[in-house]
Amino acid sequence: MSAPEPRPRRCCAPRGAAALSDAAAPLPAPAAPPPAPSVTVPAVTAPSVTAPDVDRMVTLPGGEFLMGADDAEGFPEDGEGPVRPVRVDAFRLDAYAVSNDRFAAFAAATGYVTDAERIGWSYVFAGFLRAELRRVSPRPEHTPWWCGVKGASWRAPEGPGSSADGRGDHPVVHTSWNDARAYARWAGKRLPTEAEWEYAARGGLEQRRYPWGDELDPDGEHRCNIWRGVFPTKNTAADGYRGTAPVDAFEPNGFGLYNMSGNVWEWCADWWSTDHATARPAHNPQGPPTGSAKVVRGGSHLCHDSYCNRYRVAARTADAVDGGGGHTGFRCARSLDEGPGAGGGRTA
Repeated sequence: MSAPEPRPRRCCAPRGAAALSDAAAPLPAPAAPPPAPSVTVPAVTAPSVTAPDVDRMVTLPGGEFLMGADDAEGFPEDGEGPVRPVRVDAFRLDAYAVSNDRFAAFAAATGYVTDAERIGWSYVFAGFLRAELRRVSPRPEHTPWWCGVKGASWRAPEGPGSSADGRGDHPVVHTSWNDARAYARWAGKRLPTEAEWEYAARGGLEQRRYPWGDELDPDGEHRCNIWRGVFPTKNTAADGYRGTAPVDAFEPNGFGLYNMSGNVWEWCADWWSTDHATARPAHNPQGPPTGSAKVVRGGSHLCHDSYCNRYRVAARTADAVDGGGGHTGFRCARSLDEGPGAGGGRTA
């Protein structure tokens, strides 16, 4: 996995294979990421999955909204602003992030191997690891709360000896952009554009900080799964979760979408850019035609306002196409003119 070193205060996430310390044996990384793996789509309908109805999509009416923010708590260098009118056509979006159960159905049907499985390691938050595994796993210099763990993948989220058992309704993690695109194509869907994602996350509200309004915990009610306490040493889990939460946790936003803030970062189709004037037309923007990293949105259960309050709806960051980690997942979209099995649409 390869990507630039994180910028100061960038995100609680490592970006791809950020430089690891010499405290332990270095982990392997390919010289260059390979093309996205091809997937043979079986000529069968997708397996049914038990509640919650993780394949349910919400139809969004589309229209013009104000994208971005000039937020005093934001990160201007991330290209959160300027605030600009953007119009998106009506589309469908998964009500939930893709779950472990759903991704397992995809892997079983296709034999798909994720980037983390192929490369042989992935990033895991140090606090989730056994002491002996923490000691032997190297860490990025600028984000030492992460460990590069051999054998970590969606099947073993905390590395060897762990599994996703009991977390079938939690979002799948350790998934790269390549993996998310492959799943979406199998499911007859695509990844949402960044503009679609933000329009959806806002839930019909205009220029609010979160999907439910401007206050993080209105009337003391927790509305998302983020780090509570002192990052990165103490998470009180006051919102009910120390790690990921089920995909249907908390109240949905005004469009009926769950966990658009916190829980896991979500991949978008767009290449990363901060030059919105040239990269994004005002109608159905799809980002620049090429780039070195893809947009991820929404923040995760590891975000905390002392370092990475990117669970705001306008917040954004990026990762390499083969990047990801223990807090990165995705949900899928579909244009209204795409029937089941169309797969792909106008974007990834």
